[in-house]
Amino acid sequence: MFILTTISDLVQITPEDFQKPSAEAIEDNLNEKYANKVIQKIGLCICVYDLLTASDGLIGHGTGIVNVNVEFRLIVFRPFKGEIILGKISGASEWGMKIRLDFFDDIHVPPTLMFPGSFFNVQEQCWVWNNEGTEYFYDKHEWVRIRVEQEHWHDQSPVAPSERESITAAERKSPFSITASMMQAALGPTEWW
Repeated sequence: MFILTTISDLVQITPEDFQKPSAEAIEDNLNEKYANKVIQKIGLCICVYDLLTASDGLIGHGTGIVNVNVEFRLIVFRPFKGEIILGKISGASEWGMKIRLDFFDDIHVPPTLMFPGSFFNVQEQCWVWNNEGTEYFYDKHEWVRIRVEQEHWHDQSPVAPSERESITAAERKSPFSITASMMQAALGPTEWW
């Protein structure tokens, strides 16, 4: 679910950060830049794990900003295909279920990847699995086990401020999302198993 990724970058330390130890100032700048951001084809960055190398700082002329080339490792959320994850149901519609983790909520389970006999109950606004006449409900906020089936990457192109209001929520895509399944034994709500 979590991986370590090595990245090289240029860090700019402002004079306000000079009172901090160098490593702390570098890590703070890196966490500000990368934490809770998606890097395409790598995953959702959680935080800096450690610094591997850092060059001597070069002071910019007239600005006082110190430029440091660093190599560091990030903790990144990127589950592998087939991995089993524990999450909570955050919503349901006829197009499937939304699952969320404490820090990530772009997981979708389409109806085709649920147990055969599953249907959407419009009155209850939840999915129901009909297993030989017995109905099992996928209730909102219930803990479920899911299996990662596919990851989706969407490049986020910059949008002019004047055009931002015209883009609907349906047109906005998450930079990183996951398609999961619940159609194997031991998957689905934990209370069932």
